[in-house]
Amino acid sequence: MQVFADLTEFAAHAGQPLGETDYLTITQESVNLFAEATGDHQWIHTDPERAARESPYKAPIAHGFLTLSLAPKLLAELYRVDTVKLGVNYGANKIRFANAVPVGSQLRMKAWLHHVEPQNSNESTNGVRAIIECVFEVAGEQKPACVAELVVLLFE
Repeated sequence: MQVFADLTEFAAHAGQPLGETDYLTITQESVNLFAEATGDHQWIHTDPERAARESPYKAPIAHGFLTLSLAPKLLAELYRVDTVKLGVNYGANKIRFANAVPVGSQLRMKAWLHHVEPQNSNESTNGVRAIIECVFEVAGEQKPACVAELVVLLFE
């Protein structure tokens, strides 16, 4: 984990890697919970028997947006800014789901801090808008599962 004392130190890190996480296992339970939360119960995610028979992956796969939704959790494993009181997901400039994430596979994320610019919500708040590139990798696969350029707001 990289620890930055404040947003000035964090901004000075722009253009550099934030690191890579440990692998985590994608479980059928997490896929089912995501399906329940989003209403996306497509069989390729939630029906292991049918997926084994009919899917080109021969197993159920995680929703692309489940993979992407792991970004805040995984980013929290990579860096912290000690003075930040509030962080907000602001959006994404680019998202591509380039490969499947089969249930039971190991997933990790690599991240780079592209750039940081001032972002003030009001005169009493010091904040930044950070662009972070996140690459989600499945163990044993050369092609990433997801590449996303995320925008986060951080306020001291």
